[in-house]
Amino acid sequence: MINYEIDDLKFIIAKAKTAANKASREYLDVTLKGEDNYPCGFAWVSIHGVKGNTKLGRNMKAAGVEQDYTKAFQIWNPGNVNVQNVDVKEAGAQAAADVFTAYGFKAYAGSRLD
Repeated sequence: MINYEIDDLKFIIAKAKTAANKASREYLDVTLKGEDNYPCGFAWVSIHGVKGNTKLGRNMKAAGVEQDYTKAFQIWNPGNVNVQNVDVKEAGAQAAADVFTAYGFKAYAGSRLD
């Protein structure tokens, strides 16, 4: 795993959030044709394999990414879309996971119904 510096991580996070927002909006506009009346829920991207007490882990925290109860780093609703539809949020979480994966992280999209 590459030991990214804080500024590098902030760039990667911003890139992941931008990709997530684009994917979420595209799913909402194209697939759902703007209708937000499907199952509501939550979605996030989890980054595994980074220990919080390592240099990379401390840099992740300094870049604004928090750990969950399993110690994975997580970003909830990375697309920052203001809808309830879980499918829209999942599309964004998967796009964010793809960006993190491209930078060498082990990242996965997750979701649950509300």
